[in-house]
Amino acid sequence: MLLKEFLKDKLLTIFLLLFGTITIEILLAIYPFGKILKIYVPIAILGLYAISLMVEYVVKKRFYEKIELILNGLDEKYLIAELIQSPHFMEGKILKEILEQTDKSMLENVNQYKYLTEDYKDYIELWIHEIKIPIATTKLIIENNKSTITKNIDEELNRVEDYVEQALFYARSNTVEKDYYIKKVMVKDMVNECIKKNKNVLIQEKISLNLHDLDVFVYTDSKWLVFILNQIIQNSVKYKKDKNAEIEIEAKQGKENVILLIHDNGIGIKKGEITRVFEKGFTGTNGRLSHKKSTGIGLYLCQKLCQKLSIAIELNSVENEGTEVRLVFPKGSYMEL
Repeated sequence: MLLKEFLKDKLLTIFLLLFGTITIEILLAIYPFGKILKIYVPIAILGLYAISLMVEYVVKKRFYEKIELILNGLDEKYLIAELIQSPHFMEGKILKEILEQTDKSMLENVNQYKYLTEDYKDYIELWIHEIKIPIATTKLIIENNKSTITKNIDEELNRVEDYVEQALFYARSNTVEKDYYIKKVMVKDMVNECIKKNKNVLIQEKISLNLHDLDVFVYTDSKWLVFILNQIIQNSVKYKKDKNAEIEIEAKQGKENVILLIHDNGIGIKKGEITRVFEKGFTGTNGRLSHKKSTGIGLYLCQKLCQKLSIAIELNSVENEGTEVRLVFPKGSYMEL
């Protein structure tokens, strides 16, 4: 708060005080009062008012500077009302009361929004679990009535099942900490589970697999890791080349981490688009091709889940040469406890 701005705000009061002082001085001049009194009265009035202005300025300046300092140090700015002390002047008290009322109203709205969001999330999860029943039933019917037609239907059902699973993980992605269990798992087991899940499409698309050095352990949630691997492998299948398609999966064990590399020789990603592949809804040039049908959610979810699980995810790609995704699992003495 600048002194110039403070005085500018007080201009009307200063003008009225000067007018009143001049009026008093004129009245004193009419009557035979002593010169000392005529000089003392205006000086006393103006001097006392100037002192009161300076005191008010200093008090308010300190108060607002303290608010600004607290505000700049807060990540959650809405907590400011709870941290400032009640001032001794009326304007400050009114400001604090307004902030408290605003904060209260905001929290009520946020809580209502959270309730609606949680309610919608619960509905989505319930719907997903319910839709799995007719999918499983249909698969059982197909298993008992095998033909070319039912085989094609089964392939489409697998796609439906993948999208249903993606929706479930998306719904839970903001509350991973409530639905995960970190334990020691074998990377090879997770990779094999993911390959088994995608075996039909891998065979159909004639994609060869090369697996190396996967007999290593990492600490993570197996269910979430399989989902992440599934999204990466599905992308490799989706963006494969027409001939000699290959996916190579390898684990490298370092002193402080374990790195899982998933490399393919597919069509790759344009150089200018690599930095955006983890953005929500970003499909890129290849993803907009009609036969690819990309949603732009898979890699976004992978990164989000990896952040929750303290796994670093990196992607490198060269157009027309292939793509490599690296999952870096931390490893240290605290993991062994």
